[in-house]
Amino acid sequence: MFERLKKVIKETMPEIDVDKINMDSRLKEDLGLDSIGLMMLSLSLEEEFNFQFEDAVMFLTVQDVVSFLEKHGK
Repeated sequence: MFERLKKVIKETMPEIDVDKINMDSRLKEDLGLDSIGLMMLSLSLEEEFNFQFEDAVMFLTVQDVVSFLEKHGK
């Protein structure tokens, strides 16, 4: 799941060096995602993992995203 997430991040935000991403990476502080970047990532995640966010979800770290995808993604 982590590798698929890195692929989505790379496709969505090509300026991010995915080789430096780890499970503890913070989306805003470490990866530099702003609100628009987070929205674009969310849309890409929905497409890649075939689901839709039903409620607002606050992801702080890559681990938060991976945990969510393991429960809800396909």
